[in-house]
Amino acid sequence: MRMVVLQRVKQYYKEDPTLFNLYPIFSHFNTLDPSSAAGPHYASPSNSHWSSPISCDRSHANYDLCSINGPTVLDPTVSTFYVVGPTTSTLIVEKVRPYPQKNSSQTMDRIKEITLTSGPPSPQCMIQHNARALVFSVGGYTWNFFHTFIDGFIPLFITINSMSTDQDLVLVITNSEDWWVRKYTDLFHSFSKHPIIILDNDTSTHCFPSATVGLISHGFMTIDPKQLPNSKNILQFHAILEQTYCHDRLALKTQSRPRLILVTRTGGVGRVIMNQDDMKRVAEEEGFDVVEFEPEHETPLREACELVSSSHAMVGVHGAALTYGLFLRPGSVLMQVVGLGLDNVAELCFGSCYRDMKLEYMEYKIGVEESSLVDRYGKDDVIVKDSKALQVEWYDAIMEVYLRQQNVKLDMVRFREYLKKAYKKAKILMHNEG
Repeated sequence: MRMVVLQRVKQYYKEDPTLFNLYPIFSHFNTLDPSSAAGPHYASPSNSHWSSPISCDRSHANYDLCSINGPTVLDPTVSTFYVVGPTTSTLIVEKVRPYPQKNSSQTMDRIKEITLTSGPPSPQCMIQHNARALVFSVGGYTWNFFHTFIDGFIPLFITINSMSTDQDLVLVITNSEDWWVRKYTDLFHSFSKHPIIILDNDTSTHCFPSATVGLISHGFMTIDPKQLPNSKNILQFHAILEQTYCHDRLALKTQSRPRLILVTRTGGVGRVIMNQDDMKRVAEEEGFDVVEFEPEHETPLREACELVSSSHAMVGVHGAALTYGLFLRPGSVLMQVVGLGLDNVAELCFGSCYRDMKLEYMEYKIGVEESSLVDRYGKDDVIVKDSKALQVEWYDAIMEVYLRQQNVKLDMVRFREYLKKAYKKAKILMHNEG
């Protein structure tokens, strides 16, 4: 059976080589347990008892973390931190790519390498800082809203909370694009009161009392309070988002019907709801006020947060836009529509996180007849009948089929029953909030 499966997938690849163009984050879902991806981690990146002026922790599956535990000078023109003052007789040189996707060579090849060295003598300091530098890359796939959080802001939150209490930090960013920094400037300032240093555009040397290069990750959309000395979790991260962006909820007190956000997808990206109009109509018949929401790169985060946080439910097919569920209030409903072959991905990306965030998390797992893959391959094809068998050695290729080629047409009779349950949960939230 195994050989038949592999031969069949190889044939699909010959017919369409683009099947291997897959998001690298999915490339190791079948081999890596997210709960152990980071490994046990409780030590602060700024521990003062380390005797070496430069220390690196390379023991984790998806990130490296290096520190200079004393005065240092950054020369951005060569992306190098120099130790200042007395050093050991042995030259120490460490190099790190500060992006928490170490297990994806395709991603890491695009991340700028940062050097930490105990020699030669540092260049003259031009700008003095009185706070520790925290250096990380926003290259890779942070243009994607989901990756912005799993590779950027959630690891940033974890790293800061792994340090000593009330650590004052200067954020130093590399591989950035101007539009991206502008979009998230407010959120960066929720983590640091200091101006952001953009390594790529700077030519001035900077002095710091110490520096950390890299971000700590606990896995996909995961903040594990057991690995943090202050036991913070995803609810505290949500609170930061709310304080940053959700200043004015939209008419929350005047709503008589629960508001449902219908996350939409269009174009040739896959996972499009082909009977979306029917879906909206049925949701309205069940008592929801429905707002269709298709976020784009230009969607202002304040506008999105105010809309989502004032709603009682969100429904959408698995995809990056469900990351906006981070703006939902605890007690809100989030229903993820899960296509064929996407059970594990749906859980790893959103299911576990949103349960931890105290959302009323639901999954609508489509049946075979609700998938467009039936029309393309036939209901008796192994791609439709046994997706798990194909995810053993050909995971990247076959996941491209399920993510990019698959659209859904929901069974409205069956889906209506899920909406009834979602409505009851949303009404409980309305009642509890008065």
